[in-house]
Amino acid sequence: SSTHLLPSTGEGAGKESSAGMASSPCGNTNFDSGLEIKTRSVEQTLIPLVSQITTLINHKDKPKKSERTLAAIHRVGQAVNVAVGRFVAVGEAIASENQELKDEMGQACFEARRAGDAIAQLTDVGSAMQSQSDSQVSVFSDRTGMVKAARLLLSSVTKVLVLADRIVIKQIITSRNKVLVTLDKLERVSTFQEFVQIFSQFGNEMVEFAHLTGDRQNDLKDEKKKARMAAARAVLEKCTMMLLTASKTCLRHPDCESARINKDAVFHRMRCALEQVIEIVTEARGCGESKVLPTSIYNSIKDFKSCVECLRENLYSLTPQDMASQLESLVERTEDFTDSAYTSHEQRQAILGLCQLLRQDTQQLVHAWAEAQSGHAKEATEEMEVAVLKTCQSISDLRRKLHKVAVGRASDLLKVHGEHLPLRALKAAGAEGNLEAVAESSRTLTEQKDQLVETCRLLCHISGTEPLEITCIHAEETFLVIGPQIISAAQTLALHPSSKIAKENLEVFCEAWESQLCDMALLLKEINDVFEGRRDDKRPYLSLPRPGVSLLCVWVQEQTSMAKLGLELRLLSSDVDSEVEKWEEQEHGIVRHSQSLASMAYSMYLFTRKFTEMLKFQIDPKDLLSLLLFKVLSEEGLQLCSSFRTFSSQVNYSLFHSKHLYAE
Repeated sequence: SSTHLLPSTGEGAGKESSAGMASSPCGNTNFDSGLEIKTRSVEQTLIPLVSQITTLINHKDKPKKSERTLAAIHRVGQAVNVAVGRFVAVGEAIASENQELKDEMGQACFEARRAGDAIAQLTDVGSAMQSQSDSQVSVFSDRTGMVKAARLLLSSVTKVLVLADRIVIKQIITSRNKVLVTLDKLERVSTFQEFVQIFSQFGNEMVEFAHLTGDRQNDLKDEKKKARMAAARAVLEKCTMMLLTASKTCLRHPDCESARINKDAVFHRMRCALEQVIEIVTEARGCGESKVLPTSIYNSIKDFKSCVECLRENLYSLTPQDMASQLESLVERTEDFTDSAYTSHEQRQAILGLCQLLRQDTQQLVHAWAEAQSGHAKEATEEMEVAVLKTCQSISDLRRKLHKVAVGRASDLLKVHGEHLPLRALKAAGAEGNLEAVAESSRTLTEQKDQLVETCRLLCHISGTEPLEITCIHAEETFLVIGPQIISAAQTLALHPSSKIAKENLEVFCEAWESQLCDMALLLKEINDVFEGRRDDKRPYLSLPRPGVSLLCVWVQEQTSMAKLGLELRLLSSDVDSEVEKWEEQEHGIVRHSQSLASMAYSMYLFTRKFTEMLKFQIDPKDLLSLLLFKVLSEEGLQLCSSFRTFSSQVNYSLFHSKHLYAE
């Protein structure tokens, strides 16, 4: 619903202004310009301005005005005008740099400056002192004029901010387009050397895109959009490493069908995630937005309980047929639990029993309700109040049971699958080149995937909030996609058991599976917190007017740099592995030291990937850094450098000797 910060002008404007200005620009606030505030940065920028204007309009309307009151009003009015002047200057600078916004931004800046001047004139001390003698209009004699100026100012300033926000959206779209172009190039490369060069560029572009979309995610007010953005960014983050190893495997084994299938699936998923991000920031009605979330059991229970309780206030708010229809719709959704092959007989009977009890209590409520209506009662009777309480209790019992079943199954699955036995079996079978064993382990993994997918659907039913529902759907889709990708990677390794790249590729997809299981454990904790009422809704966010560099900004920059360096380390180590394999003399010092250095670089890359998870569990990074043995890495690098110098000297000597022989 739209909420105006300022009241309408005209009769009663003075009385309404206090209530109107007391509202902060929170929620989906619309101004006269028809603009909706959708980001926290715009909202937070407006709050101080609203506060100052509130001071101007809601001043005490005393018969006599002290000099102190006049001076205070004058200071606030002038401060607003000066602030607007500076703000407009920034808006005009933005307009000059972005021609597509020049006209709209120019008009908004003009209106803001005009409103600021009007407020300054109305709060002028001289005007207030002379108003009684020469009938000059001031804030004290023309409250309606102040309300008009304030409305114009807030509307125009909001428009400037929203127009400036388009620049941020434009940056994200431009960054996405760059990523897509490079992604197309990566898909078409035919040599490993060309791939390394393009992937290095791709990595830099992905880091930039991640930074822009991360800021946008934190700035969004809509929690559903924020959850969808988080899901899309998680896909892009995990798929970047999959893209590297899947592409390398395909380049090394170009005739392998399973390697091609594996690679194509990664590229497709990345493009879908990129498209989803753009749909969110531009609010386009794409495939992701048009897919409406299925109604969960939690929402059905909440709606039905609300209908039952509203009968206390209004006996005629709905009909018995409406209530019966809602009840049957609720019971029908419990079939996802009762029809599941993984639900035990005892759990199924308990759910069916609670549904039957809810039906009986609802029938008693309808009977008491009909009697109250026949007696022309204006409010719920005592008998009806008892029936309402019993029905609400049955609803709560059913919700609690469904929650227990879903959470219990998820917890059991996480314990069982925590050992990752099918993944280990697939790795071993692939390394042995045993296609039959790979097929057998693939069936086990597929069954595990089906269990996890169905459990995610049940968790979605009882998650309790729409953002958590979106996260459950993301988890379900991830298991659906990664399961077959692991199998195709294992088949490739079985066909090429001596391939280091195929082995590495399978490892990366298995890591993604394990990572999603960890994410599911965190999701389970959040769902439990919501159910128990322990969730903290206060969320950190970034705002446009950021004074100085906060610790959060420093940490984001550090994370970005670490991700970029880690990716470069991984790419360089892959390049070294590829070049070293070409040497005929594998025991040469350069080969040995290069392999050792590449291995250490890979370990450092893994550290950068897991660094954030380590911080979640409050492990001291200094203790972990020692495990990387930076000193050993440095020594290995020095030995490699020494080997290169020796080899270079030998090459130079050979060239010098060859020249003399040629001259002779």
